[in-house]
Amino acid sequence: MDLSVIIPIYNEEANIPALYTRLGGVLDPMGLQYEFIFINDGSRDKSLALVQNLAARDPRVRFIDFSRNFGHQIAVTAGLDLAAGQSVVIIDADLQDPPELIPQLYQKLQEGYEVVYAKRRSRQGESAAKKLTAKLFYRLLASITNISIPVDTGDFRIISRKVVDALKQMPEQNKFIRGQISWIGYRQTYIEYDRAERAGGETGYTYRKMIRLALDGITGFSDAPLKAATISGFIVSGLAFLVMVYTLYARFVSHEYEPGWASLMVSILFLGGVQLIAVGIIGEYIARLSANVRQRPLYIISDTNITHPAAQAQPAPAGVVPPAASAY
Repeated sequence: MDLSVIIPIYNEEANIPALYTRLGGVLDPMGLQYEFIFINDGSRDKSLALVQNLAARDPRVRFIDFSRNFGHQIAVTAGLDLAAGQSVVIIDADLQDPPELIPQLYQKLQEGYEVVYAKRRSRQGESAAKKLTAKLFYRLLASITNISIPVDTGDFRIISRKVVDALKQMPEQNKFIRGQISWIGYRQTYIEYDRAERAGGETGYTYRKMIRLALDGITGFSDAPLKAATISGFIVSGLAFLVMVYTLYARFVSHEYEPGWASLMVSILFLGGVQLIAVGIIGEYIARLSANVRQRPLYIISDTNITHPAAQAQPAPAGVVPPAASAY
C-alpha cells in the first residue's frame, strides 16, 4: 500500500460524496495503491451509512466506527493505528482542505522529507473572532514550547511510515497530534494554500472543543503555565509584603488606621484569586497524569471492515479492534 488517507468524520453526510469523488479524481491519475480510512466519531446523521455504501462498492474504502464520540484527535489516532500505507495523508471531511493539494504534498515527501504540512495563507468563511483566537493560540504555543510547532497549520499533512510508527509509540490520552509530529523531528517542510469555506453542514469544532485542544497542546508540550504560577506567587508575595509594611506604617506612624479597612478585603480577594488560578493550573497537569496512569484504551471500535495485519498488530493501550466490540 503506497498511501493511506485518514478522514475523521462527525456529522459529515453533506460532504462525504463530494470528498470521495474529489479524492478519487486526484489519486487515480497518480498510479498509487491507496486506501481511504473513514473514522466515524459518533456521528448522529447518515455519515456511517454513506461510508458503508462506498465500502460495499469500492474495496479501497475502509471504515472505523467508534462506540461513541471520542474526539477528532483520537479519531486521527485510530486511523494512524490501522493505516497500511507507506505514507499517510490526514485530511478533514469538510473540504476546507483541498484534496487537490495531495499530489504536491506527496511529491515533496518523495524529495526526502518525512513530514509535509499544509500552511494556511488565508481562511475563508470563518468569523473574525475565530481567526483572531486561532492566530493568538498558535503564536502563544510557539512562544512557550521548547519545540518548533508551525503556526497557521492544522492536521492536514502527509507523513511517512517512519513518523507513523513513532506516533504509535506515544500513547498519551490527551492528544495534540501536530505537536507530537513536531516533537518527533525528522526533515519537515510545508506548502502554502488558501483554506476554503466549509462545503456543507456545520462544524463540530465548538469553542469549548477548541479551548480543550488548546489546553492539551499547552500542557502537553510546555511547563510555562507552572512556571507562570510560581512567578506570580513570588510577585503577589512581594505585593503582599508591601501592603503589610504600609498597613503597619498607617497603624503606628501616621495613625490613619481604621478598623475594617477596605484594602484588607481587596488584598484577601486578590491573594485568593491568584492561589485558585495556581491550583487550577496544577490541577490540569495532575488530571492529565491521572488519565495516563489509568491506561484506559483511547477508543473503542464498534465495527470496522479493516482486516489487514496492521489492524491486528496495533498497540494494546491505543484502542480496541473487533470482531466483538469490547474494552481491555
